[in-house]
Amino acid sequence: QVQLAESGGGLVQAGGSLRLSCADSGRIFSNDNMGWFRQAPGKEREFVAFVSWSGVVTYYADSEKGRFTITRDNAKNTVYLQMNSLKPEDSAIYYCNEARSRAAVSDSWGQGTQVTVSS
Repeated sequence: QVQLAESGGGLVQAGGSLRLSCADSGRIFSNDNMGWFRQAPGKEREFVAFVSWSGVVTYYADSEKGRFTITRDNAKNTVYLQMNSLKPEDSAIYYCNEARSRAAVSDSWGQGTQVTVSS
């Protein structure tokens, strides 16, 4: 059973940084490719970043390249998203999920973590 839990969001000024974490208490996802997604008010959920099960392969949405870094610690069953140089347009609820390329595999989502970037 998927029990994803995202954390680390908050309010930050433009140019600031946040580190998000994602853990799954229901299963071990060390063999799964994982991704971060986000949803802003009035918009559809969109892809942010992908990391392969080994952590070797990563890629990002174009707007996040060079600013965000996705990593994982399989020993801790946790995926991270380091976000630097944040912009107001990065404000959204951020979610993690098992990923296949730039899409989420599962329809089951956690609560997400709110990121708000003030200008």
